[in-house]
Amino acid sequence: MDVNLKSIRFTGTQMNYYFLCKKKLWYFSRNIEMEQTSDAVYLGKLIHETSYEREKKEIDIDDTIKIDFIGKDRVIHEVKKSDKVEEPHIWQLKYYLWYLKQKGAEGITGKINYPKLKKTLDVFLEQGDDEKIQSILKEIQDIVNAELPPPHQKTKMCKCCSYGDICWV
Repeated sequence: MDVNLKSIRFTGTQMNYYFLCKKKLWYFSRNIEMEQTSDAVYLGKLIHETSYEREKKEIDIDDTIKIDFIGKDRVIHEVKKSDKVEEPHIWQLKYYLWYLKQKGAEGITGKINYPKLKKTLDVFLEQGDDEKIQSILKEIQDIVNAELPPPHQKTKMCKCCSYGDICWV
């Protein structure tokens, strides 16, 4: 299944939320954003803004993906507060690598930076990732187009989720 780049307008946040919580993805995709009141989100933004101050940040590509910054040797960086939900972070960055590859940019790798933890994680597109990302994009499309949100799936992240007040509706 080949995905047409012109029809893709999913953000990295949507890819992240796909792995984190599909109901949150549905709400977010309908511009129902609850995170402006979240202390955890505020702390993450603060870490993002105050880390790597010399780098040009928030590189917007096609009003679709926003790369935190591009380092030396064609490495794109994603800055995160914590590694508690590492899988969504990895797939968000893999989506960026895939997206750029679709636009003809080859040989780019990724790195997730956890400045508070003084930790980094290298991320690469691996064999099978292209197909998996295309399949995920189709699932995201189905979730976004659904009339109702997906059923709630309780996870360990629910207790600190900014959507908690409306999630059980």
